[in-house]
Amino acid sequence: MTATTAATAAAVPEKTGRGSPWLAAVRTPVGACSAVLLAAVVLLAVLAPLVWGDRAATVDTNAIGQGPSGAHLLGTDSLGRDIFYRTLVATRLSVGLAVVSTVIGVTAGLVLGTLPSVLPRPAGRLVTAAVNIAVAFPGLLLALFFAVIFGVGTRGATLAIAFALAPGFARLAQTLAAGVVGRDFVSAARIAGVGRFRLLVRHVLPNIGEPLVVNATIGAGAALLAFSGLSFLGIGVQAPDYDWGRLLREGLDGIYVNPAVALAPGVAVVLAGLAFNLVGETVAAVVGVRTRSAKVRDRPVPPVRTAAAGETGDESLLVVENLQVAFPGPAGWTTPVRGVSFTVRVGEAIGVVGESGSGKSLTGLAVSRLIEAPGVVTADRLDFAGTPLLTTSERELRPLLGTSLAMVFQDPMTSFNPTRRIGRQLAEVSEQHQGLSRSRALARAVDRLRAVRIPAAERRARQYPHEFSGGMRQRAMIGMGLMGQPRLIVADEPTTALDVTVQRQLLRLLARTRDAENAAILLISHDITVVAQNCDRVLVMYAGRIVEDLPTADLTSAPRHPYTRALLAATLELDTDRDAPLAVIPGRPPEPSEVPVGCAFAARCPRAADRCLAEDPVPALVGPGHRVACWHPYEDTGRESGREAVASGGAE
Repeated sequence: MTATTAATAAAVPEKTGRGSPWLAAVRTPVGACSAVLLAAVVLLAVLAPLVWGDRAATVDTNAIGQGPSGAHLLGTDSLGRDIFYRTLVATRLSVGLAVVSTVIGVTAGLVLGTLPSVLPRPAGRLVTAAVNIAVAFPGLLLALFFAVIFGVGTRGATLAIAFALAPGFARLAQTLAAGVVGRDFVSAARIAGVGRFRLLVRHVLPNIGEPLVVNATIGAGAALLAFSGLSFLGIGVQAPDYDWGRLLREGLDGIYVNPAVALAPGVAVVLAGLAFNLVGETVAAVVGVRTRSAKVRDRPVPPVRTAAAGETGDESLLVVENLQVAFPGPAGWTTPVRGVSFTVRVGEAIGVVGESGSGKSLTGLAVSRLIEAPGVVTADRLDFAGTPLLTTSERELRPLLGTSLAMVFQDPMTSFNPTRRIGRQLAEVSEQHQGLSRSRALARAVDRLRAVRIPAAERRARQYPHEFSGGMRQRAMIGMGLMGQPRLIVADEPTTALDVTVQRQLLRLLARTRDAENAAILLISHDITVVAQNCDRVLVMYAGRIVEDLPTADLTSAPRHPYTRALLAATLELDTDRDAPLAVIPGRPPEPSEVPVGCAFAARCPRAADRCLAEDPVPALVGPGHRVACWHPYEDTGRESGREAVASGGAE
């Protein structure tokens, strides 16, 4: 099935004109076969009862039980009725009931599968458990069980088949939805304040459409087979109506005399099922997306820390005190963010630097309320614009976060919904929070695209994310943040994987946005030079903690922590001696689940002493706006001392 889908998709051009993908799909072998079979099934379902209905119902006592002949192509049944015409006429009821059962089953399964995404967590777990129990039973057994409940006959069999299909489809929808919910564009929609139901309908379901379509059509074939089976057992369609299963039951007694009596309805079931499956593969290629449990404690118990957030006042926009982010694991809770504290003032630009795994991005996600369960966020204080983020309900926070906080993610390709046009995704913010009409919201989206220097903004607004370059997608992400009135922009490594020219343009755009909107910026980056050139203050993170908080002016002249100096020493400059070996920091950061006792940097630090291995330092004030978490901070200044510190520690 996967290979067929891939082959069909490869034959369909991305966009060559209105309707062309469908024409291209029909020209493929799979598409052509599916089109022919589907057309034949539909025509027979519509026309056969009208054209051959009377001949199929005619009783001929002189031709009872005859074999194939010129008068009767496949012979007759026990009442002399023509088997060939009865098989053709039965197409309408057989296919119609299978389609109705599939629609009901798919709808019920989709509801059950997506409910956990919109219900409170306890109710969602209950629904998931019920689906898991139902999936454990074979489909035919479920169908027989529901057939007993709903009763013998067409209605009972229809409901029985539908509810037997629902659990499997619900499981599929749950799995697919779970994979999409974690994507960055869903997080961006949450930041924009999109409600759970709208998030599900507009952002999750369109991105799981291809496998749902394929499995729905396969389900229709399965429903056809199951319905024929129930009728064959005598609990489906009842006389005087008949479908292929009932015809097969009636011809069973004479199968050894005239095999065509059973062969005709059997072949009809196979061909109709094949038509459903092939149509599903073809449709999926056209309308698809363009392009582990363990017992742990109920709550994490991280060590209690005392960390200063800095001075707070009327201009404090974001106040973070003792922020901790924890995730459950097989051995207990892991705390990758351990007691982070800082303050962001109105219009201030703060940079967060550190190696991979230091907790930079998790800190940004935590202050944006984007840490999903089972992750747990705790803090002594976490306030944005005077509103406590941890104790205020999601409904009350939605207008605030959706208009005053903008998030620029590292990979804009996954931050945008690939199935929706750029303009519509930006317009959704204004529709939700500013009450604008669809046309006015789109006009504002075009205006915001112009504001971030995207050429031909009106035309670009009608394009999909894959039609934008990497730099333009990042600009569009900033434009989405400007749809409201952002007071804080959290930029999570926005220039990663971009060339230096585009990187410079984006940094200038962020600076212009900051000046125009008086917005604060929290810039997360691996590049300490980028942060030094664009921020007022720098937060240096290591192993989930802020080890140094200092003004940018002191970054190159007066860094006090050995880790900060090591990062600076490892940075290349134009005057770096190309003949000398590159400076590196010996060792590697500890895993979040294996943070040692004492200072986490001690194993890599040339100044470590016994106290560093036993006690974890608390940030202390060493100058105006300058805090360092180190038992033995440097007292001297200068970049060269940093290089010497790295060299004295060894090399990897």
